[in-house]
Amino acid sequence: MGFFLFFFLSLLSLASSASRDHHKTFIVRVQSDAKPSIFTTHKHWYESSLASVLSPSTPAQVLHVYDTVFHGFSAKLSTTDALNLQTLPHILAVIPEQVRRLHTTRSPQFLGLQTTDSAGLLKESDFGSDLVIGVLDTGIWPERQSFNDRDLGPVPSKWKGQCVTTKDFGPGSCNKKLIGARFFCSGYEASNGKMNETSEFRSPRDTDGHGTHTASIAAGRYVFPASTLGYAKGVAAGMAPKARLAAYKVCWTDGCFDSDILAAFDAAVADGVDVISLSVGGVVVPYHLDAIAIGAFSAADQGVFVSASAGNGGPGGLTVTNVAPWVATIGAGTIDRDFPADVKLGNGKVVAGVSVYNGPGLSPGRMYPLVYGGTGGGDGYSSSLCLEGSLDPVFVKGKIVVCDRGINSRAAKGEVVKKAGGIGMILANGVFDGEGLVADCHVLPATAVGASNGDEIRGYIDSASKSKSPATATILFKGTRLGVRPAPVVASFSARGPNPETPEILKPDVIAPGLNILAAWPDKVGPSGVSSDSRNTEFNILSGTSMACPHVSGLAALLKAAHPEWSPAAIKSALMTSAYTVDNRGETMLDESNGNTSTVLDFGSGHVHPTKAMDPGLVYDITTMDYIDFLCNSNYTINNIRVLTRKNADCSGAKRAGHVGNLNYPSLSAVFQQYGRRNMSTHFIRQVTNVGEPNSIYKVTIRPPSGTVITVEPEQLVFRRVGQKLNFLVRVQTMAVKLSPGGTSMRAGSIVWSDGKHEVTSPLTVTMQQPI
Repeated sequence: MGFFLFFFLSLLSLASSASRDHHKTFIVRVQSDAKPSIFTTHKHWYESSLASVLSPSTPAQVLHVYDTVFHGFSAKLSTTDALNLQTLPHILAVIPEQVRRLHTTRSPQFLGLQTTDSAGLLKESDFGSDLVIGVLDTGIWPERQSFNDRDLGPVPSKWKGQCVTTKDFGPGSCNKKLIGARFFCSGYEASNGKMNETSEFRSPRDTDGHGTHTASIAAGRYVFPASTLGYAKGVAAGMAPKARLAAYKVCWTDGCFDSDILAAFDAAVADGVDVISLSVGGVVVPYHLDAIAIGAFSAADQGVFVSASAGNGGPGGLTVTNVAPWVATIGAGTIDRDFPADVKLGNGKVVAGVSVYNGPGLSPGRMYPLVYGGTGGGDGYSSSLCLEGSLDPVFVKGKIVVCDRGINSRAAKGEVVKKAGGIGMILANGVFDGEGLVADCHVLPATAVGASNGDEIRGYIDSASKSKSPATATILFKGTRLGVRPAPVVASFSARGPNPETPEILKPDVIAPGLNILAAWPDKVGPSGVSSDSRNTEFNILSGTSMACPHVSGLAALLKAAHPEWSPAAIKSALMTSAYTVDNRGETMLDESNGNTSTVLDFGSGHVHPTKAMDPGLVYDITTMDYIDFLCNSNYTINNIRVLTRKNADCSGAKRAGHVGNLNYPSLSAVFQQYGRRNMSTHFIRQVTNVGEPNSIYKVTIRPPSGTVITVEPEQLVFRRVGQKLNFLVRVQTMAVKLSPGGTSMRAGSIVWSDGKHEVTSPLTVTMQQPI
């Protein structure tokens, strides 16, 4: 029902906005085999199509032409023009553009990828030296040592890409490591006007830092020594240090525009990348209206693995983005390293915090006046958040200021305090942020504390104000701490399930390191990201599912190098079924936001385990036709499926696949609408391919969700040869639970196939929904 409601509202919105007739960018899907012979190029045909519906005074300007992952073009149109264009017989769809946002050293070691591991994944794949990872992001700073090409062989012969040179991205910018660099800004400029080239480069060069950081996580070379402002000292290395990189700049000052993202997908697949890494996201919409889902489908169809960040909307439920089943959706976890910076209060209490600050410090042993920004006059709300211009210099001068998290960036709050004359800052989480902490490169002595500690500090300030001894505090910076327990922990910001578009497909798929990750950083961008920060550093520490995604992109390149015959679905299956859910204490991973045990809605199949993924035993493979059956069973129309897949679908046979949950996915999610029924049941059909040893016998272990009966037929799978495929059936029986109207209950278990050497684990969730 949600799908049809969205589609109806989209049409209604398009029609109702026609009266306002403002111009915006649309992506237009065209029937590729309908080009009349009188047109020499598709672009001429597209311009003629536009001219036929535009008013004579409006130029027919095509922004991008797509011909690899999508057949069509993008153009800036009024809503009336878009509606008229949709009436032409060869136009299959007119899709409104969406603007996406970025999902902003020890991790290879934490993942078990040491360079000395002579029998592990790095050795097996020769570090992925023939594989190319395409990073769709803010560009790259090519001079960084993470992108040097020492000891690399020639550029792979399959490579068809190019290094676009400009006045600030010269012909020497690319090498045998960075083998391709392009930029896509037509969609951005169509919406925002000509870019300001004094503040950003019209080239692949990175003026933000995000793209340089993510590229080096995926495939940065070994660099020693590496650190940020003296923190996290050691060796910096990406997941696939010898893999080649291609940078596709699609993100600009005002965001990442769908028409540009789709153009980058089109170029990357044509260029010959093996993996696409995308650390951006937006609102979840049906797949045929989602440029990332469209580009990723055709990429996967052509053998390209696509990984995308799950988003930073956590810890709330239903926040996960990039949820298409042909995309690997990556959440974020912590690693066993942090940067403690504790608050010592005047009453003797010490409150835990984190920070990456290495400027002029606070005087050792001295206690400083402590105030809460929200009590310093003004409207209270703005000053509590330390928004620009909200703090009274008389109130904060020479003091440590407590600022609430929210609205402006964490580092920007420190800049506001510094401008007003404050000497330090304590950044306190709100209730929604919970206890999750992110270490930032602050511009003044500052630390971040969790919600409960923030309450304690504000309570101390309040009680001290009523006594004769004013509140005081200092911040104790303790550098880098290793061997932290527990780890991993699901990062508080990491977006959570259930999947808002297809609840029968569990998302995120896995989590990977995404908190306080050290990676390369460009010149001319301060590590805090605030405009006044003039510090230069070769590396920076950032957090986000943006950082988790390229970890998996690099791992996928290593797996593809070790197993060139594996499909993108097989690679994702290997990563999912070998993932782990216990931390370094031997207990189920915790949720950073509240300290409670996390669930499959937080971590999906678990935390990636690269060495086990190299030898998973069995994989769940998925073909393009399987995905088309999935779309048929999801009630997508033949035309919508054609828009998405470029294929003429026949849904008449799709019902043989049973239902949406019968897509051969490595996780299983049963969703029941109660409707007054007491007993409910469903089944899943799955097929596994033996990629382990011949003559293997796998036996099943069932860990049923509470209150359910799970049976698997057969209970053992006997494989005679490698590559053999066998099917099994999973039956799920459950009883209604008491729920209020609109309520939901989710319980989780698992199915594990084992031959004594491999454990192939699939999470199984049962969700009960009470209709409103």
